[in-house]
This record gives sequence, structure tokens and C-alpha cells, in this order.
Amino acid sequence: MEWSDLKVFLAIARSGTLGAAARTLGLTQPTMGRRLRALEASLGQTLFQRTPDGFVLTDEGSIVFSRAERMEEEALSLERELVGQGRQLSGFLRVSSSDWFGTHVLSPVLAEFSQAYPKVVVELLTDSRLLSLSRREADLVFRIAPFSEPDVISRRLLRIEYGLYVRKGIDHPVAFDGEGSRLVVMDEAFESMPDVQWLKRLLPKADIVLRSNNRDVQASLCAGGAGLAVLPRPLGDAISTIERVDLGEPPPGRDTWLGYHRDIRRLARLRALLDLVIERLAG
Repeated sequence: MEWSDLKVFLAIARSGTLGAAARTLGLTQPTMGRRLRALEASLGQTLFQRTPDGFVLTDEGSIVFSRAERMEEEALSLERELVGQGRQLSGFLRVSSSDWFGTHVLSPVLAEFSQAYPKVVVELLTDSRLLSLSRREADLVFRIAPFSEPDVISRRLLRIEYGLYVRKGIDHPVAFDGEGSRLVVMDEAFESMPDVQWLKRLLPKADIVLRSNNRDVQASLCAGGAGLAVLPRPLGDAISTIERVDLGEPPPGRDTWLGYHRDIRRLARLRALLDLVIERLAG
């Protein structure tokens, strides 16, 4: 049994298809199939039931999956610990945040960091997915929800205030219940967001005309005159063609948290970036 074949097995189990697993590992689909057959032959067990909808773990496969995840975690822990010993201000850091936060808040800080430490390559991923620090999908993560993982070191970074915006020059009297107003809001997957609920409460009769999960897109639609939009103030206040609307009660703000795995807490380049981020944003 080869450990590399277990990595293939885990990718298939998590994605459900050979094609998706192949893309995850950067291998070809025939290679994935061949490696899986080799693993099953070495164990003398069928690990997946092949169905029209994809690969489903057999009982034997579920046992292997549990053990293989433990082996993977040990290997990743070793890698993280060794990386954490690095003391040189050079190398690679992967940072994850939401799209608007990465563009309007983090980018200026990262540009300054790059000037100070030109040998450190920072990759900023702006994604709505919650990337895993334990699996080293990211080294430093910024998000609006606290971290609950026991092996993650986290702290509240700053409070982001929000505002309701409209394009300048538009006559925008807002009725008490919002009747006649047009709204640009988050997509339905984010219906529970505090600002969406705030709009429903204050402007229950307003018409939702456009949705997007991207705050920059919402800001662009608002600036184009599509309707009212709730935006983070670091984004909305920076756009000269829109202005805030006062309904007597501001939209709810959100806390932003940062987190990183405890095994790389002594990594010099991470500490340098953390120091700058905290100095520029938390002060």
C-alpha cells in the first residue's frame, strides 16, 4: 500500500468523482483510476461503489477513509511544524479573505508588505469558501465569523461599519416602509446576513431588483442607478458617485477575525505580516 495512493483515495472520497478528484490533485483521470485500482488490489477490498451519480464509499472504504484521514493529518502536521521553524523573511504565504475586503482593505497593506519584504511572495485568494488552515489551503485567513477550530490561533481584528447607499443625483425619498424603493441585495444563499435582515425589517415593501454575492458588484450596480445597496463603508465611502442614505438607524456592522494554524505561529514571514496588518488595521 502506497501513501500516494491513499491521497488519491481521499480526493475521490471527498469529491465523489474521478474527474473532480483529478483536478484537485493535478493528475489525469486515467491515472486516478489506475491508482485507485492498485490500492484496492493491494488491500484486497473494493473501496467504492460505482454509481451513475459518482463514487460512494463501501463499508470497507469508510474504514480506510477514517484511518487515511488520520495519516494525512499527521503528515500535514509534520509539514506545518517544519515550515513553522523557518526564520527567513523569504518564501510563500497564502492569504484568504472575502472579495471586497481583499480589494479595498488588505491590498494596500499587502502592497506595503511587499515593498518591505520583496522576497516573500504573498498569494491573496478572495473566495467565499472557508479555506482550511489545518490542510494548509491557506496560511492566514480573514473572515467575519470567529474560528472554532482548536488548533487555530485567532483574534478579532476590527469592526466594519456598513451604510445604505444610492447613486448621487437621484431623487431618493425613502418611504417609511420602503414602498417604491428598489434594492440591490445579497443572493439568496446569504439571506441570513444581518444587513439583508435589516433591510427586510426597515423597508419591508421595497422591491428587490438585483442580487449578487459580490459586494463590488453590488456597489457597481448601485453606482449605475439600479437601486439602494447596503455596503461596507470602506467600500461605499470610497466611491465618489454614491452617497449614504440615513434611515435613522445604521445597518448592523460586522467584526472581522484573522486566524492561522498554531504550528506556524513562529514563522518569521507570517509574524512580519501579522504585525503590519494589526498595526495598519487594528490600531
